[in-house]
Amino acid sequence: MALRNWHRASIIEFTLLKILHLRMRRLLTIFGLASVILLAAFAVRSGGDEPVLPDTPYNYADIGLPPHLSTPGIEEADNTPSNNAITDAGATLGRVLFYDRRLSANETVSCGSCHFAENGFSDPRQFSIGFEGGATPRNSMGLSFTRYYLTGKYFWDERAASLEAQTLMPIQDPVEMGMTLPAVLDRLEATTFYPGLFADAFGTQEITSDRISLALSQFLRSMVAPNSRYDQGRAAQGGPAGVPVPGLTTQENEGLQIFFGEGRCNQCHEGDLQIIDFPRNNGLDPITTDPGVGDGRFKVTSLRNVELTAPYMHDGRFETLEDVVEFYNSGIQPHPALDRILIDAGQPVRFNFSEDQRAALVAFLRTLTDDSITDVRWSDPFDIVTDSEPTEAPDLVALRAAFPNPFRTQTALRFELTEVANVKVTVYDLAGRLIATLSDGSRAAGFHEVLWDVHAIPGGVYVVRLEADGRPYIRMLTVLR
Repeated sequence: MALRNWHRASIIEFTLLKILHLRMRRLLTIFGLASVILLAAFAVRSGGDEPVLPDTPYNYADIGLPPHLSTPGIEEADNTPSNNAITDAGATLGRVLFYDRRLSANETVSCGSCHFAENGFSDPRQFSIGFEGGATPRNSMGLSFTRYYLTGKYFWDERAASLEAQTLMPIQDPVEMGMTLPAVLDRLEATTFYPGLFADAFGTQEITSDRISLALSQFLRSMVAPNSRYDQGRAAQGGPAGVPVPGLTTQENEGLQIFFGEGRCNQCHEGDLQIIDFPRNNGLDPITTDPGVGDGRFKVTSLRNVELTAPYMHDGRFETLEDVVEFYNSGIQPHPALDRILIDAGQPVRFNFSEDQRAALVAFLRTLTDDSITDVRWSDPFDIVTDSEPTEAPDLVALRAAFPNPFRTQTALRFELTEVANVKVTVYDLAGRLIATLSDGSRAAGFHEVLWDVHAIPGGVYVVRLEADGRPYIRMLTVLR
């Protein structure tokens, strides 16, 4: 499970340390660390430990929206119920629950195991993998701007009547997490930190399934990242959606006009949030194989961060945005329930856009990406590596999970710096041999990503060592062959 399963990772680390002990003389030269440091100086946070949370909660309740995202139409689409307004404490609790593997039967997966921030809180796999290795029947839906859906129904087939109802269903699903709610309550009550988090959020330490659903819903509704290039241009422009936006290229603005014009895209993805409030049949198949809401109709999701959320459609059949655009251009299939927007003279519409027009449309869709969706407030509070002496020196690095991991061709090591630092990232095999130097130089404060391309690397477990101003941090990565 991409080694986000830290219990399994701990077994690998223990085996690694046994192997490293046999080669300690060489490793002392390479790493410059004694065995006691390898064994004791690094603390890897896992789902079995306490979350690392800021002293003052992050801001979830008052994320400002620009004027074009604060219109009456958009505010009307906000399905936040009156009894579950977002609070900083409530969303903080929801964040911990979202990433806690205690919520699965064998403590191997969490909600975050199928919804990755760097993928717009969707899953780059066509189908997600549950707690026992089973595949989900549909692709994981992105969660950006998820609170804006007037009817409040969730899942591709809208079987959940509200977001609050939806949050408890994967926990109890026999493929996804396989738990019962009473078992979840027992596990949370046995921790040292959940009673306090529940008291902060709700006034008392009582842990209930209803409160779990409320907190998770607050965290999900807080996932609003309103600073894409499109948003920046719209904020500077004002006026109605659909006209050229300052700051976008000529190609991107051409795609915008196709989207809001002859391409009819905005008739299913309306306005500045590209949302609509009822499901549609978009002609994926001439015969219904998955009925969805009924007659092959599926929920229409926001296109925010769509560049990040591949693969596409309810079944993940399209790998790229280019594939999606070409489908709507030439591949819509006849179906008795095909939405009228996609019908022309009784037949599925054929736009016959040129290659340049299709490329322009894709270019526009990419302007909807907001990298702040990976902001620390929505990150995994369990997935942090720090040194063992935080009282003597404040943490310089928050080392996030590499993604993907395990992997076959390329992975990204992600970390945040609290200040400018000289960063060196190196990779070693289990024999202690240097395999690669991925980065060596000064880095600014903030979020960073270092790529490791392994096309010519044998499969196996590798040690990634990150040094920030001489302070070491370690990760274990697995290459598949």
